[in-house]
Amino acid sequence: MKRVAVIVNPNAGNKKLINSIEQIEEMLSSTFEEVTIHPTEKEGDGAKLVEELAGHVDLIIGAGGDGTIFELINALAPLNKRPIFAIIPGGTCNDFSRTLGITQHPLKAVEQILEKRTEKVDVGKSDNQYFLNFWGIGLVSKVSGNIDSGTKQLLGKLSYYISAGQTVMEEEPFQLTLESETQSYEGDAVMLLIGNGSFLGGIQSFFPSSSVQDGELDVLIIKQTSIAQLWTWMQTRLQKEFPTEGNDDLVYFRAKELRIQAAPNQEIDTDGEKTYHTPSTVSILPNHLEVIVGDYPFS
Repeated sequence: MKRVAVIVNPNAGNKKLINSIEQIEEMLSSTFEEVTIHPTEKEGDGAKLVEELAGHVDLIIGAGGDGTIFELINALAPLNKRPIFAIIPGGTCNDFSRTLGITQHPLKAVEQILEKRTEKVDVGKSDNQYFLNFWGIGLVSKVSGNIDSGTKQLLGKLSYYISAGQTVMEEEPFQLTLESETQSYEGDAVMLLIGNGSFLGGIQSFFPSSSVQDGELDVLIIKQTSIAQLWTWMQTRLQKEFPTEGNDDLVYFRAKELRIQAAPNQEIDTDGEKTYHTPSTVSILPNHLEVIVGDYPFS
């Protein structure tokens, strides 16, 4: 790794990243021969920069929150030749950087990048979009939609769980039809969540034991919401596994490809971004992306 491009969202983290960009550049220049900084101005700039830079650099660093990383990954994943990717976290939750063991302090994250420890990780694919963390319909989509920007800025990741508590008892079921190579389902659901990474909303919530190197997706169907389901969620975080035994309202399994239909059609949330609706086909691309990792105990 010699040539590095940093694509930074200047508004991320209340502009803390852009205010530290000179120090970040200086730190990177101590190890890499060529470092260029590319601030974005509007949505779509990051994707264009990836397309322009990918063939000319060894490493692309995304500096920003989950929305910034989502945009960069969706430009990077379809390329035949993909440079190594790294993250300097600067958002509210920074879910995939947490999965990779990257510290949440930007300058300390740069120190981890300087160690150049890389691993190949799986990437999720949903029709023409890519995701690193999760794909979801139902409750998970409604929760993020019920958070206004002021609350998110004030309360950070806590806002996601306040919204979850407000949303969970209001959610009406939809009809879900799902087919995969391991299991099928047809019936009522309030949420379908498909995971690649282990973090959602800044904590290891639904799939704390998932791996981004196992070539499989974790799949969770919640048939109805209740206080009992919230307790089950809390158990998941404590026990590091989803306790589906004896709970008829939960379906958990793993699969490599899923074909999904819903009635009525549901808004799809991929890594916090909502741009289209069901039906959809979701699959896993094993070892698709080489990334710089931190302290995550990769096996």
